Amino acid sequence: MSNTAAKSVVLVHGGFVDGSGWDGVYQILKKDGYDVTIVQNPTASLADDVAVTKRAIAAAPGKVILVGHSYGGVVVSEAGTDPKVAAVVYIAAFAPDAGESVSSLIANPPPGAPVPPILPPVDGFLMLDKEKFAAAFAADVRPSLASFMADSQVPWGVAALEGKITAPAWKAKPSWYLVATDDKMIPPPAQRQMASRAKATTVEVPGSHAVYVSDPAAVANLIKQAAADVGRK
Repeated sequence: MSNTAAKSVVLVHGGFVDGSGWDGVYQILKKDGYDVTIVQNPTASLADDVAVTKRAIAAAPGKVILVGHSYGGVVVSEAGTDPKVAAVVYIAAFAPDAGESVSSLIANPPPGAPVPPILPPVDGFLMLDKEKFAAAFAADVRPSLASFMADSQVPWGVAALEGKITAPAWKAKPSWYLVATDDKMIPPPAQRQMASRAKATTVEVPGSHAVYVSDPAAVANLIKQAAADVGRK
């Protein structure tokens, strides 16, 4: 790793899961000398998640590569305008523009797109159908781990899905995007469209929505590329 590369990475998880899914990515980055922080967002509201993420950014040494998966992309889009953030990396993530939210981005799915098995809200929180979780979210994750992910779901607040972006980080910071080509949660064409709009350096990787779990090397490589490219500028 070059001396000029950003050495801090902050990883932000998405809805229905916690930060433990980043373990594989974390291990690779730590081995390669990065300081890594994993944000544990409550995913009850966007404002709360942005506040938790900004505290992690503030505590990280030096410039930060801010990484978001899925709904985490919304969080990093809002939190990534922080002056310490050198680049934003989206992993099969929402990359909303000003005024957009997860709710608005998923309102009109393309014809034939898979419908995520989201159950009706209970007390303002959403869960995925446990029986359909693996096929929709983690089809390429080993079955025992996919089952654990289904059974350890974090309820996702409807308020978090409705949280709107004020000023997206990708308009002010260099961004990278990993498209998971077998994603059944966020359709790959939607991922490509958001990546293109953000003018993100984009890579495509065969993988489910949980590509950060199933292929941590590909995810870590993109993060390291972002860190190195920022260091050269």
